Amino acid sequence: MYKSPSHQVTKSQVKMGLIMYGLVLCCVTVSGCVGFKEGLRGFRGISTKILEEGKTNAIYKSFNYDYNTCYLKVKGMLQDIGAYIYAADNRKRMIAIYVSEQDTTPVGIFFEGLDKANTKIQVTSPSLYAKETISGKIFSALEKSLKAKKVEVELNAIEGKK
Repeated sequence: MYKSPSHQVTKSQVKMGLIMYGLVLCCVTVSGCVGFKEGLRGFRGISTKILEEGKTNAIYKSFNYDYNTCYLKVKGMLQDIGAYIYAADNRKRMIAIYVSEQDTTPVGIFFEGLDKANTKIQVTSPSLYAKETISGKIFSALEKSLKAKKVEVELNAIEGKK
Protein backbone atom coordinates (compact mmCIF):
# COMPACT_ATOMS: atom_id res chain seq x y z
CA MET A 1 0.00 0.00 0.00
CA TYR A 2 1.35 3.38 -1.10
CA LYS A 3 1.33 6.18 1.44
CA SER A 4 1.79 9.68 0.13
CA PRO A 5 4.07 11.85 2.18
CA SER A 6 2.06 14.02 4.46
CA HIS A 7 2.57 17.68 3.84
CA GLN A 8 1.51 19.94 6.58
CA VAL A 9 0.49 23.38 5.55
CA THR A 10 1.76 25.97 7.94
CA LYS A 11 -0.19 28.99 9.09
CA SER A 12 2.19 31.29 7.22
CA GLN A 13 1.57 29.39 3.97
CA VAL A 14 -2.19 29.71 4.45
CA LYS A 15 -1.79 33.40 5.23
CA MET A 16 0.35 33.94 2.12
CA GLY A 17 -2.18 32.07 -0.02
CA LEU A 18 -5.03 34.22 1.28
CA ILE A 19 -3.03 37.40 0.63
CA MET A 20 -2.27 36.32 -2.94
CA TYR A 21 -5.91 35.38 -3.51
CA GLY A 22 -6.97 38.77 -2.13
CA LEU A 23 -4.54 40.64 -4.42
CA VAL A 24 -5.74 38.78 -7.50
CA LEU A 25 -9.37 39.41 -6.48
CA CYS A 26 -8.63 43.13 -6.01
CA CYS A 27 -6.97 43.35 -9.42
CA VAL A 28 -9.91 41.65 -11.11
CA THR A 29 -12.43 43.82 -9.25
CA VAL A 30 -10.57 47.07 -9.89
CA SER A 31 -9.96 46.27 -13.55
CA GLY A 32 -13.66 45.94 -14.43
CA CYS A 33 -13.90 45.45 -18.19
CA VAL A 34 -10.21 45.97 -18.95
CA GLY A 35 -7.79 43.10 -19.35
CA PHE A 36 -5.90 41.60 -16.44
CA LYS A 37 -2.59 43.23 -17.46
CA GLU A 38 -4.12 46.69 -17.67
CA GLY A 39 -5.93 46.13 -14.38
CA LEU A 40 -2.65 45.16 -12.74
CA ARG A 41 -0.97 48.26 -14.18
CA GLY A 42 -3.80 50.41 -12.81
CA PHE A 43 -3.48 48.73 -9.41
CA ARG A 44 0.28 49.46 -9.45
CA GLY A 45 -0.34 53.05 -10.59
CA ILE A 46 1.45 52.78 -13.95
CA SER A 47 -1.42 52.43 -16.41
CA THR A 48 -1.23 54.43 -19.63
CA LYS A 49 -4.84 53.78 -20.65
CA ILE A 50 -6.12 57.22 -19.59
CA LEU A 51 -3.31 58.84 -21.58
CA GLU A 52 -4.09 56.81 -24.69
CA GLU A 53 -7.78 57.68 -24.42
CA GLY A 54 -6.90 61.38 -24.10
CA LYS A 55 -5.21 61.57 -27.52
CA THR A 56 -8.35 63.16 -28.99
CA ASN A 57 -7.71 66.24 -26.79
CA ALA A 58 -3.94 66.25 -27.20
CA ILE A 59 -1.77 69.26 -27.86
CA TYR A 60 0.26 68.42 -30.93
CA LYS A 61 2.92 69.78 -33.23
CA SER A 62 5.02 68.39 -36.08
CA PHE A 63 8.80 68.66 -36.26
CA ASN A 64 11.38 68.19 -38.98
CA TYR A 65 13.01 65.19 -37.30
CA ASP A 66 12.77 61.51 -38.13
CA TYR A 67 10.97 59.35 -35.55
CA ASN A 68 14.08 57.94 -33.82
CA THR A 69 15.84 61.30 -33.50
CA CYS A 70 12.68 62.96 -32.21
CA TYR A 71 12.01 60.17 -29.69
CA LEU A 72 15.58 60.28 -28.33
CA LYS A 73 15.66 64.09 -28.13
CA VAL A 74 12.36 64.18 -26.22
CA LYS A 75 13.40 61.38 -23.87
CA GLY A 76 16.70 63.14 -23.08
CA MET A 77 14.93 66.47 -22.58
CA LEU A 78 12.41 64.89 -20.20
CA GLN A 79 15.27 63.55 -18.09
CA ASP A 80 16.90 67.00 -18.13
CA ILE A 81 13.77 68.72 -16.75
CA GLY A 82 13.37 66.15 -13.97
CA ALA A 83 10.30 64.36 -15.30
CA TYR A 84 9.91 60.77 -14.04
CA ILE A 85 9.55 58.34 -16.97
CA TYR A 86 7.41 55.43 -15.77
CA ALA A 87 6.69 53.82 -19.14
CA ALA A 88 8.35 53.94 -22.53
CA ASP A 89 6.72 51.74 -25.14
CA ASN A 90 8.28 51.83 -28.60
CA ARG A 91 5.49 49.61 -29.98
CA LYS A 92 2.88 52.17 -28.91
CA ARG A 93 5.32 54.94 -29.84
CA MET A 94 4.85 56.67 -26.52
CA ILE A 95 6.56 57.83 -23.36
CA ALA A 96 4.53 58.16 -20.16
CA ILE A 97 5.83 60.41 -17.42
CA TYR A 98 4.97 61.95 -14.12
CA VAL A 99 5.61 65.70 -14.11
CA SER A 100 8.26 65.07 -11.45
CA GLU A 101 9.05 62.52 -8.75
CA GLN A 102 6.96 64.61 -6.34
CA ASP A 103 4.13 65.48 -8.76
CA THR A 104 2.62 62.25 -10.02
CA THR A 105 0.31 63.85 -12.57
CA PRO A 106 0.54 61.55 -15.61
CA VAL A 107 1.47 62.94 -19.02
CA GLY A 108 1.70 60.95 -22.24
CA ILE A 109 3.90 61.87 -25.18
CA PHE A 110 2.96 60.07 -28.41
CA PHE A 111 5.02 60.03 -31.60
CA GLU A 112 3.72 59.57 -35.12
CA GLY A 113 6.17 59.36 -37.99
CA LEU A 114 4.59 61.39 -40.78
CA ASP A 115 7.34 60.50 -43.24
CA LYS A 116 11.07 59.78 -43.11
CA ALA A 117 11.94 63.31 -42.01
CA ASN A 118 8.91 64.53 -40.01
CA THR A 119 7.33 63.44 -36.75
CA LYS A 120 4.13 64.56 -35.06
CA ILE A 121 4.21 64.76 -31.25
CA GLN A 122 0.99 64.58 -29.24
CA VAL A 123 0.98 65.45 -25.53
CA THR A 124 -1.92 64.24 -23.37
CA SER A 125 -2.82 64.42 -19.70
CA PRO A 126 -5.94 64.52 -17.53
CA SER A 127 -4.50 67.82 -16.24
CA LEU A 128 -4.66 70.77 -18.63
CA TYR A 129 -1.87 72.51 -16.69
CA ALA A 130 0.46 69.49 -16.95
CA LYS A 131 -0.35 68.99 -20.64
CA GLU A 132 0.33 72.65 -21.46
CA THR A 133 3.48 72.85 -19.31
CA ILE A 134 5.13 69.69 -20.65
CA SER A 135 4.14 70.33 -24.28
CA GLY A 136 5.49 73.88 -23.99
CA LYS A 137 8.84 72.63 -22.69
CA ILE A 138 9.12 69.86 -25.30
CA PHE A 139 8.08 72.01 -28.24
CA SER A 140 10.30 74.92 -27.19
CA ALA A 141 13.36 72.68 -26.78
CA LEU A 142 12.82 71.02 -30.16
CA GLU A 143 12.32 74.38 -31.91
CA LYS A 144 15.56 75.71 -30.38
CA SER A 145 17.35 72.57 -31.50
CA LEU A 146 15.98 72.97 -35.04
CA LYS A 147 17.10 76.63 -35.15
CA ALA A 148 20.59 75.65 -33.96
CA LYS A 149 20.69 72.92 -36.61
CA LYS A 150 19.66 75.43 -39.31
CA VAL A 151 22.35 77.92 -38.20
CA GLU A 152 24.96 75.16 -38.26
CA VAL A 153 23.98 74.14 -41.79
CA GLU A 154 24.14 77.79 -42.93
CA LEU A 155 27.57 78.27 -41.33
CA ASN A 156 28.86 75.10 -42.97
CA ALA A 157 27.54 76.35 -46.33
CA ILE A 158 29.29 79.71 -45.86
CA GLU A 159 32.55 78.04 -44.81
CA GLY A 160 32.29 75.71 -47.79
CA LYS A 161 32.15 78.68 -50.18
CA LYS A 162 35.40 80.16 -48.87
